[in-house]
Amino acid sequence: MKISTKVECGIIALIDIAIHSENGEAVAVSSISKRQNISVKYLEQILVALRQTHLIRGIKGFKGGYVVARPADQISFQEIIDALDITILGDVDAGGADDTSLLKATIQESLWDKMTAYLRQFCTGITLQDMMDRYRSAIPQDEAFMYYI
Repeated sequence: MKISTKVECGIIALIDIAIHSENGEAVAVSSISKRQNISVKYLEQILVALRQTHLIRGIKGFKGGYVVARPADQISFQEIIDALDITILGDVDAGGADDTSLLKATIQESLWDKMTAYLRQFCTGITLQDMMDRYRSAIPQDEAFMYYI
């Protein structure tokens, strides 16, 4: 399975926004860009798709940026992936419309349709909150809380 850079960067950006906006403050595109090493121009294009699908909200003004539009435990990865590229979890069409081959129809029904359904179900079962929790648990404890004097 090949995932586009747009989808990968979109998922990274959304998790970054969710983590850094938990305190209610908006996350600036430049901050995401620096933390995740993604160009600002590319991020802006990706964030448009996330905003249009109501996964994030833009906040205007001096301390403007983006926040997650709904609680993270109510956003599934199916929604996120569909917002960034509808074809990933979409139906697979292995044959042409004219093709009535019984073998191709059997493969379509027995393999591609079931695989797509499994992927959809799998992605529906994972929430943005799950990914945030998993990320936090992977951070070494000595890096989790860094204090500066």
